[in-house]
Amino acid sequence: MDILDFTPEPEQFAWTFGGVPPVRRIKPGTALRLWTEDAYCGTLRSTTDLASASLKMPFVNPQTGPFYVEGAEPGDTLVLHFVDLTPARTWGVSATIPYFGGLTSTDRTATLQDPLPERTWIYEVDSDKQTVGFQAQGSNLELALPMEPMLGTVGVAPAAGEARSSLVPDMFGGNMDTPEMRAGATCYLNVNVEGALFSVGDGHYRQGEGESCGTAVEGAMNVVLIVDLVKTPGPVWPRIENDEYLAVVGSSRPLEDAWRAGQVDMVHWLGSLYGLDKLDAYQLLSQISEVPLANVVDVNYSVVTKVPKRLLPAADAYTGIHQHLRELATTLS
Repeated sequence: MDILDFTPEPEQFAWTFGGVPPVRRIKPGTALRLWTEDAYCGTLRSTTDLASASLKMPFVNPQTGPFYVEGAEPGDTLVLHFVDLTPARTWGVSATIPYFGGLTSTDRTATLQDPLPERTWIYEVDSDKQTVGFQAQGSNLELALPMEPMLGTVGVAPAAGEARSSLVPDMFGGNMDTPEMRAGATCYLNVNVEGALFSVGDGHYRQGEGESCGTAVEGAMNVVLIVDLVKTPGPVWPRIENDEYLAVVGSSRPLEDAWRAGQVDMVHWLGSLYGLDKLDAYQLLSQISEVPLANVVDVNYSVVTKVPKRLLPAADAYTGIHQHLRELATTLS
């Protein structure tokens, strides 16, 4: 297996999906060892740093990539298996940002109220205990929360020559902010352009479902992943498989349309895996689905539709490539 190490220089970050030349060309079956910067580009480092003074739009959510996958053609399925996600710093950071978040006035939900006050929280990382430390600023509460690393942003170049901000989730993936994008998960994405041109970033050391204030415990991340390609029709919406679940991430506004997108694609997935007609798959999904919110703060909202494998007959999604890559991952040091 080919192994590529890549740590981007600041001038190599991508800020969009699409419209960016590839940083490297790789073959299917390649393992990548990458470094990703946090969503704030490392500018928030203490509780006195505030987003309004430190962030420079649109330079947020820097992406590592894009990578050109040789042989990837529009309509194929790009496969990304996440082997390991490890914090690259001893601290993470979260913040409230003016006019951004699920419980404040925004540009899309306009009111005459002032924005919520800005505040920045620094979370100390305890690698031995695998925790991040929450310290309240208006009281004396301190908590050690379990570290649950994930990637907020994974995606490919969109179709039709579009370039989309790395803040946006959509059919191409992007800023979905789902905790399902963790080590041991395999992500399936539809290839829209030659080479797929995928990138990853926006490491979260942990995040609650829905990402209420719009920011997780953001942090730089060391990422190990394996890239593969399946010459079968790619999914309409990003799909994720792990050892316990099949999942689809739908993104849209309003929130119910994001839910519908994931539900419809899961109906089709169940139908193709088990030979079910549309109504039977719809009925089965109605009785077994789990639907956590991924985020309700971005340009689009993201909703995850999950079905537990334990309730279903064994089936090999995408020719069983998830299990194959899980086994291949054990050979990486």
